[in-house]
Amino acid sequence: MSKQLIKFIRRKDFELVRELGRGACGRTVLLDDPIIDERFVCKKYSPMYDELTDELYGNFVEEIKLLHMINHSNIVRVFNYYLYPEEKTGYILMEYISGSDIEDYLKKYPENTNSVFKQVIEAFSHLESNGILHRDIRPMNILVSDDGEVKVIDFGFGKKIGDSKDFDKSISLNWWCEPPMEFKNNVYNNSTEVYFIGKLFENIILEGQIEQFAYKGILARMIPREPENRVSLFSNIRNEILSEAFSEIEFDHVELQAYRDFAEQLTEVLSKIEYSTKYVDSATDIIRKLEDAYQSIMLEEYVPTNSVILRALLSGAYYHSNNKFFSVSTVKEFLDLVRKASTAKRNIIVANIRARMEAIERYHERDFDDDIPF
Repeated sequence: MSKQLIKFIRRKDFELVRELGRGACGRTVLLDDPIIDERFVCKKYSPMYDELTDELYGNFVEEIKLLHMINHSNIVRVFNYYLYPEEKTGYILMEYISGSDIEDYLKKYPENTNSVFKQVIEAFSHLESNGILHRDIRPMNILVSDDGEVKVIDFGFGKKIGDSKDFDKSISLNWWCEPPMEFKNNVYNNSTEVYFIGKLFENIILEGQIEQFAYKGILARMIPREPENRVSLFSNIRNEILSEAFSEIEFDHVELQAYRDFAEQLTEVLSKIEYSTKYVDSATDIIRKLEDAYQSIMLEEYVPTNSVILRALLSGAYYHSNNKFFSVSTVKEFLDLVRKASTAKRNIIVANIRARMEAIERYHERDFDDDIPF
């Protein structure tokens, strides 16, 4: 059956406001859309050196792919793209952030350092959960809007984890601080990104003599050059911040029991998780997916197939037990708990469920034969 091609023939025009900058891979301009009265940033692929045009074009396409995978309030949003492979050029249309880079912003507003730090951790925890490395962490690539909202930008060196080639490109960049020890072994991973974010904040705090930073203990564990002495994941940092932030929040006996019953059954039924599998981090998404699942099982005593529930928490491959099952009443009580919980409590619940799943054994897809059933 042949695929039907849908052609959009109307050209979309914008008004040029000004040029924002030029780099090794092209130029960035600010555009205005008079129809909807909005401004956009347009990044054009046009390398400074013609001999690099073919070599770097793949990076530009990869940046588009990565940006379309990401949906987070602290990461720049991409609206559209236009590629012209024959001419080896293209454009990315992104949101416009009215503000300054993180260094300049915190020099002006040092009292907002704690908020900015937490937002940066949220952004990179989201990238981590999607298996994405930024690989070009520097002040100019982390913007803060006039309203104090962090936006991570420039994924030109970004990479999807699982494809280990080209790690040398990030290792060979002109880094602004002393590189971590793993560079000697040509390693660049999530722990490396933790190191560079830590060093970035260390520099800003020292130069600005910022005294009111609340996460000095966490920062100290982010910046050791030796990876074995460093916190390895942004998700661990995020969970620690959440635990501290919500230490005053209490759960009553009924709430605790609803969580623990569900979490214990989750641990019983979920046996292995594939390395590339992502966690569902949004409480809203978990509620929606559990509500859909509950409608199809509400008349049963036990959930007929565990995957109905696990798909609300995981996106990807996993193994679950065929002789242990969720109790439908336990699912309902957990769903009611999350529905009624405040935003703060929902964040705690999601963080604790994720911690439970992070303790479960991981496997690579190639570790198992194809004839082993789920």
